[in-house]
Amino acid sequence: MALSIGIVGLPNVGKSTLFNALTRAQKAASANYPFCTIEPNTAVVPVPDPRLSQLAELVHPQQVIPATVDFVDIAGLVRGASQGEGLGNQFLAHIRGCQAIVHVLRCFEDPDIVHVDGTVDPMRDAATIETELLLADLAALERRMDRLAKQAKGDKKAAAQLEIARRLAETLSTGQPASAMADDPQVEAFLRDTPLLTAKPVIFVLNVDEAGITTETDLQRCARELAAARGAQAISVCARVEEELAALPPEEAAEFLASFGVSESGLAQVIRAGYATLGLIAFFTAGPKEVRAWTIPQGTKAPQAAGVIHSDFERGFIRAEVIAFADYLRHGSEAACRAAGVLRVEGKDYVVRDGDVIHFLFNV
Repeated sequence: MALSIGIVGLPNVGKSTLFNALTRAQKAASANYPFCTIEPNTAVVPVPDPRLSQLAELVHPQQVIPATVDFVDIAGLVRGASQGEGLGNQFLAHIRGCQAIVHVLRCFEDPDIVHVDGTVDPMRDAATIETELLLADLAALERRMDRLAKQAKGDKKAAAQLEIARRLAETLSTGQPASAMADDPQVEAFLRDTPLLTAKPVIFVLNVDEAGITTETDLQRCARELAAARGAQAISVCARVEEELAALPPEEAAEFLASFGVSESGLAQVIRAGYATLGLIAFFTAGPKEVRAWTIPQGTKAPQAAGVIHSDFERGFIRAEVIAFADYLRHGSEAACRAAGVLRVEGKDYVVRDGDVIHFLFNV
């Protein structure tokens, strides 16, 4: 499964600049006017994982295939988007297809870059987008409740669904997101059939200037406190610096980062936060043809992990031969791990761990 992240925010907060930097391609136009980004720009980005290259150095495969993240740069939102203002309807439709949302907040002053509201205020910007998402969800629930009300007469299942929808609508009406009720199993099941925007996990990216990389400003502090109140991660990134970084070879990029006192790129930080927020891990397959990383939800059992590779693997699952990444690195090969007794044979109830190197045996 590929992680899908939508990059959202008000016009001119740095979304498209961040997109250009994160995807290492100048695919999204960046200009000083609202709605420069109209159709969503999508890029498939390899997940930076040093374990993959370490395995490749040992196995010497024909190719190395990383896990990927789909980044979607979505048109800037304005007040009234839930009623179709600006490009609101398109904006909201594109968010629905993403697993998580990166909410970009502008945390820098620059008189040459016009803010749509005239002044820089990340708290106000966040409130604008959150309100529009809430209103869009309420409208979606009202449509859903209208349909369920017609079905509920004599249909117990529809009646139960209607009651859940009403509870969600009451929660949204108080200004709370749908995620506030996601721990309720009935609500969780409802949201699988009726996905709501405010049920999606959010990662706040604070777009700062160069000074903000090493010294936290008042704007950053306010935005970070907002993220903490939402139970979300906040990552400070200088989109302009990231753009410069993207154009450099790996060694020069590392030196460039070090000059700012930063050890990893914005791409790595955002992806790591995405994995943590969605509860995702990676396992590896390693052989002479390829070394490859695969993304799965934490808690996935071996047959379902095999199914990520191919449905036949899950359908005909027999067993999994598993080597912990640290053991593979220590012994240097599958044969050496087998000889050392660290290769384990696991059955259908085995829960795959982050970093496992797995060979699946199956028969269909």
